[in-house]
Amino acid sequence: MAANFKTSFFHLCVVVLIINSVEIEGNIKVGFYKESCPLAETITSNVVKKTLSVAPSLSGPLLRMFYHDCFVRGCDASVLLDSLAKQAEKDAPPNKILRGYEVIERVKTALEIHCPGVVSCADIVALVSRDVVVETGGASWQVETGRRDGVVSSINEALANLPPPFANISSLKQAFKQRGLNDKDLVVLSGAHTIGIAQCSSFLNRLYNFTGKGNQFFDPSMDPSYVAAMRKKCLKNGPNNLVEMDPGSSKVFDEHYYELVSKRRGLFESDAALLDDVETKTYVQTHKGGNAESFFKDFGVSMVRMGRIGVLTGNAGQIRKVCSKVN
Repeated sequence: MAANFKTSFFHLCVVVLIINSVEIEGNIKVGFYKESCPLAETITSNVVKKTLSVAPSLSGPLLRMFYHDCFVRGCDASVLLDSLAKQAEKDAPPNKILRGYEVIERVKTALEIHCPGVVSCADIVALVSRDVVVETGGASWQVETGRRDGVVSSINEALANLPPPFANISSLKQAFKQRGLNDKDLVVLSGAHTIGIAQCSSFLNRLYNFTGKGNQFFDPSMDPSYVAAMRKKCLKNGPNNLVEMDPGSSKVFDEHYYELVSKRRGLFESDAALLDDVETKTYVQTHKGGNAESFFKDFGVSMVRMGRIGVLTGNAGQIRKVCSKVN
């Protein structure tokens, strides 16, 4: 059944066209709310700081929310919309790992009190992602704001546009290129896997059934000793447990992820795929030994670039009053 899902999902990703793949507007900028809501970033930062002090496990899901939003219809907060028929983006299997929607709403509520109808949910997601990195040990960067919120959210578009964890390097590079991002952005943004956890189901085939024939063969691109360790946590027919994506450092934003990948210990096939391209492999090798300052700088740059995908500005979209609902 897992193999059939994998095959079907791969075919879906191939045959469905990218929606709003590269639509970059020039109307977002640093300090967009300087006059209309001067405390917007401070309020957001305070909520994130308070949240992670009591629920540090939300750091990974909150950071990935920005990526999962921007890669589907652009950075328009469509991932936040609820659906009574379970047909919204958040209902798609790839988005089941996301948590922390209530944190976004908490920020929105605070901002609506301070400056009602001004700050978009799309900008809140972007700001929260930056603040999560800062609170977990990474460096800050200036976030461009001025996005407006979308009014459409489709489960099928999420399935079609989010690169799956079993993606190879060619499909990953193509997915990023279609959105105006380059190979460096791919390897840098993959570094977000330095924090958070993953479900065993997202990489179980690499441990037991990589050939798809029901045998015990594991992914040959994975370190055998790491396979043995993961098999203890993820039983073939056991519960869908959670494991650290960056063991021993999963709550700290650092460059340790690249050391794992260089040792063939990345959890996903998409992590291992970074060693299959000259440019991405070079970046992994360069940053496996503790080049944190360079990685932090690059990560901020790539997050800004991703934050420009398909943005709505001017009279497009709306400023939602509640992030989970269209006005």
